[in-house]
Amino acid sequence: MAVTRAHQPVATPPALPVRTRLAHPALLLTGILLVALNMRACLAAISPMVGEIQHAFGLSATASGLITTVPVLFQGVGAPLTPRLTRRFGTERVVLGAVLVLGAGVLLRVLPSVAALYAGCVVIGVAIAVLNVSMPGLVKREFPGRAAAMTGVYSTTMLVGATLAAGTSVPLEHVLGGGWQASLGAWSLLALVAAVAWLPQVLRSRQDRAAAPAASTPAAAAARPVPGIWRSPLAWQISLFMGISSLLVYTLVAWMPTILADHGMDRGEAGLVFAFSNLVQVAGAFLVPLMAGRMTSQRALAVVMAALNGVGIAVLLAAPVSGAWVAAAVLGVAQGGSLGLGLAFIVLRTDSAAGAARLGGMSQAVGYLVAAAGPVGAGALHQLTGGWTTPLMLMLVLVGVVGAAGWGAGRNRTL
Repeated sequence: MAVTRAHQPVATPPALPVRTRLAHPALLLTGILLVALNMRACLAAISPMVGEIQHAFGLSATASGLITTVPVLFQGVGAPLTPRLTRRFGTERVVLGAVLVLGAGVLLRVLPSVAALYAGCVVIGVAIAVLNVSMPGLVKREFPGRAAAMTGVYSTTMLVGATLAAGTSVPLEHVLGGGWQASLGAWSLLALVAAVAWLPQVLRSRQDRAAAPAASTPAAAAARPVPGIWRSPLAWQISLFMGISSLLVYTLVAWMPTILADHGMDRGEAGLVFAFSNLVQVAGAFLVPLMAGRMTSQRALAVVMAALNGVGIAVLLAAPVSGAWVAAAVLGVAQGGSLGLGLAFIVLRTDSAAGAARLGGMSQAVGYLVAAAGPVGAGALHQLTGGWTTPLMLMLVLVGVVGAAGWGAGRNRTL
């Protein structure tokens, strides 16, 4: 009896409080938000620095454009690999690894070498791809009754991170005094903070696996493959909605200030218009997934997002200077809302974390490979025709494709 009493305080009671603390929703939410802050910040931070990088390495305009295109391209390449990683290692460990790799890519990108610059861009793209695919499945598993709302929260956080990074990159350069390398390298610290905040989730998942039979753990449930997704019309409709919406976003990210300046607007004002559009995206990314989660069918919402994209592009086409602020506001809502709605489709059109991971892998692979063609294609068309009318007209045609894909993706059914 004495042996039994001596063992009880050591073996049984301590395990439960530790697991309770690690499983606290506030701790999980903090980790998700800090990870989300990293998912666009390192991409947005480099945009104001491209001119300096071009001058430092003597790059051509085309080579400089690849600095922003390569990460987008490799987000598409890396996305299909993620479901296999999560099945083998568990979502929590994969997210932690991706955040650490992202921080390493940020540091690699600022080494004094052109090869390191582009290698860092590749590493960053693959790391973001893993996070892009992992997070919807994680949200689906941890917040099954509020998946759409939580998607809105973390997609908004991604855009907030991008906005902060774009706005503080130049001031950081002056504060740190180390040129563009110090400014861009500083964002690796944000990845380190996110990794530390995510560690409790890795420990919790390890405890869950140790405490329960393998077949009953959430990680094991998420590991079961979902066959045939690449043959599903619904999956392709979601993928096309995300892909073409992203193409429109990245094309305007690359060229909107130039379009305005080429039509006579002061470059400083053109930058302000572009910044305002990015700010409005935050509202769209937050509100649209909330609305989607309250709807049985999201068809009308998808068509509205496509229509707003069309209106904004049409204003740029018809009145690029006098209508610039109106176009920026409308496009901000459309682009942020389309991002949030595309991510919401991943959790709303699936009935498990495994399904969300597989659909996320497919839709983001297709999406980012399509999106990577936008800035390059628009630039080529501009160079070929000598103006912006043809690229904008083609974007209007693609808006119709987005609307049709969204009409199918918004049906009240699951894969």
